[in-house]
Amino acid sequence: MSGELAGKVALVAGGTRGASRAIAVELGRAGAYVYVTGRTTRAGRSEVDRPETIEDTLERIEAVGGKGTALRVDHLVSDEVAALAKRIDAEHGGLDILVDGIWGGDRYLEWGKPVWEHSLDASLRMMRLSLDAHLITSHHLFPLVIRRPGGLVIELTDGTAEYNQKYREGTSLPYYLAKAAINVLAVGEAAELKAHDCTAIAFTPGWLRSEAMLEIFEVTEENWRDATVREPHFVISESPTFSGRTVVALAADADRHRWTGQTVSSGQLAKVYEIDDVDGSRPDAWRYIEEVQEPGKPADASGYR
Repeated sequence: MSGELAGKVALVAGGTRGASRAIAVELGRAGAYVYVTGRTTRAGRSEVDRPETIEDTLERIEAVGGKGTALRVDHLVSDEVAALAKRIDAEHGGLDILVDGIWGGDRYLEWGKPVWEHSLDASLRMMRLSLDAHLITSHHLFPLVIRRPGGLVIELTDGTAEYNQKYREGTSLPYYLAKAAINVLAVGEAAELKAHDCTAIAFTPGWLRSEAMLEIFEVTEENWRDATVREPHFVISESPTFSGRTVVALAADADRHRWTGQTVSSGQLAKVYEIDDVDGSRPDAWRYIEEVQEPGKPADASGYR
């Protein structure tokens, strides 16, 4: 345990898998007490229907010397989030770090379908899993964050603000709205938290080697480079731990308020804080996507890793 965040209390909402899970683990490694919430437990799965559980995340936190609590919470149910806030208040009296990684909407993404052909139920469900869940969480948890001067709120999204200024061809309108809206959410939250000396940002990983992505490419974290034969651009991918390390560096920065209201990426923060991925590289996927990747151009990521 490194100790940069010793004495801090953190909540990672939606910390079941992917970047959110890794962020929870790295916060615990850095000494923060971490509450992990999600809908998938060993007693039952959420609609995402994957095997990762909040109990697994807690075990990983404890394995690196951290401490925390795993709680089954549906962040679309206001009463459940209110009860979560009440428990954190009773046990710790406030919250230093709130990481909102709630999503779970990938199964509803009907790739490439225009809005009039995309299932309306699926479209609205994605919006609920994005904006509704994040707003409900903010409503109930921000009163705990503003009690602690220097409190930090991190809203997880997909894509930098610059990238999301353009429509994401090949996805769908509801997915685009669900993700791009988080960029704007951070702007508004930063404005409302300013008077309380708190910081709010949106954070995007790069091309994440999540549990699901590794399965798609039929590789593991140990042999992930084998997937570049099938998809050369996968060379710019990054481990979930990379996100966790960059978030910890941000949280430990006494001057972190300089980022408030912005959307920051793992690659961007890694450059500023000199953070490496688990393999010693320093990937910058969004810079690669925005500046290098063009139709028919070879995947040379040497300057982006």
